Amino acid sequence: MTIPRAYFVIGPAGSGKSTVARLLARLTGAAYIDKDTACTRLTEALLELAGTDPSERDLNPYYQSAVMDLEYLTILDLARDNLAVGRPVVLDAPFGRYFSRPEYLAEVAERHSWPRQAEAVVVRVETDSETARARVRARGCARDLSKLADWDAFWRKSQDNACRWSSRHSLVFDNRADGVAPDAVARALGGLGGLAEDTARGLTAR
Repeated sequence: MTIPRAYFVIGPAGSGKSTVARLLARLTGAAYIDKDTACTRLTEALLELAGTDPSERDLNPYYQSAVMDLEYLTILDLARDNLAVGRPVVLDAPFGRYFSRPEYLAEVAERHSWPRQAEAVVVRVETDSETARARVRARGCARDLSKLADWDAFWRKSQDNACRWSSRHSLVFDNRADGVAPDAVARALGGLGGLAEDTARGLTAR
């Protein structure tokens, strides 16, 4: 029986999480769950109904206190539905609010009733400040304006917020200007104990 796995792809804005996450999904045959795709329309409607700027996140107290947690609860439930039918999932979201909780992954599995055999893999995507800023500026999202307005402060905060999750499996990718090649992702997956079957299945399906 294949063990369903949840790949948590984390990293600051502009690190290239989505690029790595999509590669992972393609190589493993996993469902790709992006928080922005799953939640942005509803989030913007909620922020507008509350009389706040629908494009602001970082400096929006209503979003931070009432909406953000709902976004994560939503994508984690979507992950459960896929894991329950034996499909691995790739979660593309910052998760920074939860980094300080070492047992967060175990809490997620219990709260969202994930299958007992499901395993979490933490995938950290790293880059440098200038590459990240260039990528954030290039994507042109209104929600990034507050980050760009004081980029140095944003970057320091993102680097100080270390992920303390307890996880049996983890991967780290350096995603600077040259990017991460599919072969590098495949090799990293194959190097993790018990993950070779997912990798081989994904490569065969390309």
